[in-house]
This record gives sequence, C-alpha cells and structure tokens, in this order.
Amino acid sequence: MRHGSLDWLGLEDKVCIITGAGGGIGTAMAMRFADAGAKVVLLDQQEPKVLKAAEAVKQKTGIEPVVQVCDVADPASVAVSARTCLEKVGPCDLLINNAALLRPGSLEEITLSEWNALIAVNLTGYFLCAQTFGQQMRIKSSGAMVHIASISGTHPQGFSGAYSISKAGVVMLSRQIAIEWGKFGIRSNVVSPGMVETEMSSKFYEEPGVRERRSAVIPMGRIGQPDDIADAALFLSSRRANYISGEEITVDGGYTRMLMNLIPRPGYSQN
Repeated sequence: MRHGSLDWLGLEDKVCIITGAGGGIGTAMAMRFADAGAKVVLLDQQEPKVLKAAEAVKQKTGIEPVVQVCDVADPASVAVSARTCLEKVGPCDLLINNAALLRPGSLEEITLSEWNALIAVNLTGYFLCAQTFGQQMRIKSSGAMVHIASISGTHPQGFSGAYSISKAGVVMLSRQIAIEWGKFGIRSNVVSPGMVETEMSSKFYEEPGVRERRSAVIPMGRIGQPDDIADAALFLSSRRANYISGEEITVDGGYTRMLMNLIPRPGYSQN
C-alpha cells in the first residue's frame, strides 16, 4: 500500500497518464506514482505488456491502474484514450511521455519509412499526447508534464538512425510547451536518462564485459535502473517542483561529466 512518507509530494488523487507503461521505466514510474497516491493510467500499444505492468503495480501497491491500449503515433488512438481516461478517472493532472523506439541504422542506409516510424513514436507521439491531454490541463488551469528524453539528445549516438534526433526534439518540445502553456498553470520538464538498464538496452549487457566497461566510466560505479528515472519524474511532477519548468534533469550517475577523465592525462589521472 501507499507509504505515508510520500505524502509530501502532494500527488494524492492526481490523475497520472503514463505512456509506454509496459516497459521497464514505464512500469517503475507507475509503481512510484501509485505508491504516492496518484490515480495511475497506463497507456501502451502492446496489450500483453501493459496488462502485465498493471498486475505488477496492483501486487506491489494494492492499487489497480486503469489500462488503455494506445498507439501514441495515431491521433485517433490518443483521442480515444483521452476520452476514456476522462470518463473513468477524470481530467489529466500529470502526463509522463515515455513511449519510445530504438532502432539501429546508419544515416546513409536508413530508409525514409524507418526514419518516419521512429520519429512518429519518439517525437510526434509526445506532441500528440501533450496536445491532447494538455487540453484537459488547460481547461482546469493546472498540470505537469515530464518527457523522457535521453543523454543522446545532446550527445549524438551514432548508428542509431533517428533516435538522437528524436530525443533532441523532445527537449525543445518540452521547452516550447513550458513557455506557451505556463499561463495555464502547466509545467513541462525533461528527464534524460543515460546508462540505464531496461528491456530496450538489455541486449547490450548480454555481451561479455559490457557491464563492467560501462560501469567503469560512470562516477557512481553502477548501471542505472528504472527506479532512478522514476524518482526524478516523481519529483518533477510533484508540488515540490512547482516553480520548475522548461528544464532538463540528466540522470546518468555523472557519466556525461566524465569527458576530461576519459583521455590520458599523465600525472593527473588516478587510473
């Protein structure tokens, strides 16, 4: 059941929409928000995965989330989800844009259809959900959005097709929402994960030595977990972040600050 220690976040009975809720980060966020007393609505295109996530949330927190199968890249699907959520639990207070795809591919070889498919989910889907659920927020003159981007939105991740481009777009989308909809009492922020172990990145860690090599370049000495991202999203959604908008929080254990320590510096380096 919900822990009283989370009351300070002020999320009791807030309607929280989480896209991509069937994935590792999505499920972790659903558990965190449910535990804080929010009314959690799980959206995902893959019904078996989102039902599994909902059952995990129910078993851990005792709260049964609302589940809605939704393709965030399809305006009609998003509109149906918004109407259904409004009827079942009320207008959206919190939107966590999290649904994403990762596809390998070099820029000289990626096809236009592959490019469009990734952009449709990773960027256009964020816009559609923000616009649609944001309408409910604008009517009530309050709300908070957290968009999950990536450190690759700032540091290009080669041979990943449109992934880095899409995540860079997410950051700018969030900033534009912040300046346009602030007058409606809506805040918009970004959480950019790095070096987090999820279903999407799990294959990387199947290769011998990858976990050790990655951990070695992270100041905190460990690979991030979905809960690390969920905690950042929880804070930015809460009343404790009421004057934070248009910002980006990087959650990577300090990895992106390691540049000068990854080059040989005789007499300075400890390793």
